[in-house]
Order: sequence, then structure tokens, then C-alpha cells
Amino acid sequence: MICTLCPRQCGALRDELHGEGFCRMPSLPVCARAALHFWEEPCISGQTGAGTVFFSGCTLGCVFCQNRPISREHFGKALTPDELYAVFGRLADQGAACIELVTPTHFTHVLAKVLERPVPGGLPVVWNSGGYERRPALRTLEGRIDVYLPDLKYLTPALAEKYSGAADYPEAAQAAILEMYRQRGPARIEGGLLKSGVLIRHLILPGHVGEAKRVMDWVAEAFPPGAVLFSLMAQYTPVGPPDGFPELGRPLRPSELRAARAYMEGLGLAGYVQELGSSGEGFIPAFDLTGL
Repeated sequence: MICTLCPRQCGALRDELHGEGFCRMPSLPVCARAALHFWEEPCISGQTGAGTVFFSGCTLGCVFCQNRPISREHFGKALTPDELYAVFGRLADQGAACIELVTPTHFTHVLAKVLERPVPGGLPVVWNSGGYERRPALRTLEGRIDVYLPDLKYLTPALAEKYSGAADYPEAAQAAILEMYRQRGPARIEGGLLKSGVLIRHLILPGHVGEAKRVMDWVAEAFPPGAVLFSLMAQYTPVGPPDGFPELGRPLRPSELRAARAYMEGLGLAGYVQELGSSGEGFIPAFDLTGL
């Protein structure tokens, strides 16, 4: 395939086992882990854990990435569509609250076809992405994704370029989130679980509470009160100061989280605020082909 799935539209040649372009991934989905995951928002993990599939490769180049073995080093196992569907079935059999697809954007073409089949156990499907999406690709998923869980990392192009190598990230992510909302509409929670809708995440970066406020302002302006959920994340974990970015070599300060939380509360955004105790390398999953 000649790939134009993500906003980079690099036109990379991707066959079943080899890939060029930014993500360096083949056309078959490459996975690094499939297991019950208890560290998502309560409405995603529930009591039994999300049935989470971690995909390898990424369309972004975040200098602070915690998942480098799969995002940069491309560790993982290529699966056929039938093998991937069987993974979903095993997760459902384990009692998963949902089927959660993490960093799936560059495999949209395969996932759209896999999800033509009935989801095992009738579970909701969660699309957990960095938010760097193209509307045409998202439209191929319409009716197949129940919950969209995108990041909204930045609204300032210079920051997006500096930290993720994508100056067009703000424009692309805003358009993508609006498309996600068009597809799913207002958030619907049943029995404590998000069954349908959009939950927008923002990871507060050290020294960038101002950017968190800009992100929250946009969410408050773009959607009716309570129509989407918002997750303010404090789990930033410095995996050693990234070369050339010493400002990112420290954890978030309690004062930064307090300021961001107060701003979220002042805007009346519905959702979640992550505690500082949720950060640390102990919260990074083991990418060891579990469940594959």
C-alpha cells in the first residue's frame, strides 16, 4: 500500500512485513502486548480492566515518549487480521470491560476491516490515539468505534514541532476530535463505563501549565457542557532528560497540578484529574508480547 493514513501523508510503501516512511511499520499490524489494563480512567478500565492491545510504531516523534521500545525501536509481532481478531476474543474471555486499541492510527486500514466482524462479547471498542489523525481515515471507522480516547497534546504549533515533530498537530488534532464527536455524539455512561462518546486527554508537561489551560479553553468552547469528558493527566515520567530538552528532565510539581486542576474546575469540565502518584516507570507496561 501507498500510505496516506496520518496527517504526514508521506506516501510510504508498506507491504505486509516491511514499511518505509515515518512510522516504519509494515501494512500488517504489529503488536507488543495484549492484556487486561487497570490504569486507564475508571470509565474505561472498569472493575475488570480494559482489554488493551498496544500497537508498535507511531506517527508522532514525542521526545518525552515513555514507550520507546515500541514507538521508536519497533519491537513487536506482526499479526494477520484473523490473529488480531483472535486476540480480541481472548481478552473478552478474560472479562475485559472493553477492547482498547492503543496507538492504532497507522493500522487504521486493517482495523477498519477487522472491526467489520462482531466484537467478541459485544464489548465497546476504544480508539486510544495521540490525536494526530486525518478525517478521511477516521471516517472509515464510523460505526465501528464506540469510544474515542484522543490526546490533545498542544494547541501551539511551535511546541508541537519542538516536542513531537509535527507543527500541524494542533490543527489536525482539533479537526480529528470534532470528527470523533460527530460520529459518536455526547458521552454515554452506563454502569460506570463509558459506552459511547469522546474522552479527551491532556498530559501536563513540566513548565507548560499555560498550554494545558489553552487546551482546556478550546474543549470548553468547542463542546456543550458535559458532552465530552476530559482527563487531565499528571503521569509525566522523565525517562532521563531528553537530549536538548533539559526542561523536561523533571517530574510535574504539585503546584503545577493544583493550578491546572483549579482551572479545569473553574471551566466546569466534566471528567478526571490524575494524581501525581500515578507517575513513575512502574506504571509503564511490560512490552514482552504478552497475550500474543
